[in-house]
Amino acid sequence: MLIKINLNMTLSERNLFFKTGFFFCAAVILLTILASFWAVPVYSAGFAVIDENTRQPDYFFQHISGLFIGNNYYAVHISLSLAVLFSFAGILLIYIFFERTPAPEILYISFFIVSFAFEALRLVIPLQLLINFPSIYLGYISRFLLFARFFSIFSLFTAGLCVAGLEMRKTRIAVLIITIAALVITIGVPVDVHSWDTGFNLINGYSTMFRMIELMVFVTTTLSFFIASKSRGLKEYAHAAIGVILVMAGRNILLGTDNWLGPLPGIFLLVFGTWYICSKVHKIHLWL
Repeated sequence: MLIKINLNMTLSERNLFFKTGFFFCAAVILLTILASFWAVPVYSAGFAVIDENTRQPDYFFQHISGLFIGNNYYAVHISLSLAVLFSFAGILLIYIFFERTPAPEILYISFFIVSFAFEALRLVIPLQLLINFPSIYLGYISRFLLFARFFSIFSLFTAGLCVAGLEMRKTRIAVLIITIAALVITIGVPVDVHSWDTGFNLINGYSTMFRMIELMVFVTTTLSFFIASKSRGLKEYAHAAIGVILVMAGRNILLGTDNWLGPLPGIFLLVFGTWYICSKVHKIHLWL
């Protein structure tokens, strides 16, 4: 007897994910507020371990901004808090505007947005200095955060494949492929649980390789939107490609900054770029 498995996701199932993502992000906001009561005092409490840490996050913006201004842990806290708030507001707006719009790519864009809620895991660094729980948990949390980040950019990449015309409508298979790809990258990566940068990121191995993967995904995703604009004759996809550029720039600034030059431009580019992508995708599918 053969069992037929439905590999596609219905509109109601997709909307259920949107609702679940909304409540999940709301819960993360509450947990972030709760954790902040313990984490924030660590920044000014004179912990020798945190004061001795001088390694900067390995992001392009941070290398430039670090030449002009020193690190500030309050700025890091604000940056990751803004990332969490972005995930909450983003998934709420997607649900409102796309509840009745069957746009295949919007599911993957929502994955990209919700993944920012996991930036709250970076607060485990100041909390560990205060509570002093076993370091092995830092390794697990670091890998989980790394998985969330790669699941995020692979999801945006898959959205680009959707608009370019590749058959990614077998939703469950696509999600499984994204998950496996992110797991393959993160499971075997070495993590130094006794060292972290000034952005509360544990030091991982193969950082140069990871940056190259992010760059290739970014370029391919942007090109996919431009290809869709050319092949379908829809200029809105070209505009959405510009949104992808803004989103990736904002993401790298917000995730990699450790000073006050990063939070505002990072969240602005991320929010504006995401809104720009979603508004153009929404306009396209209203016409179809």
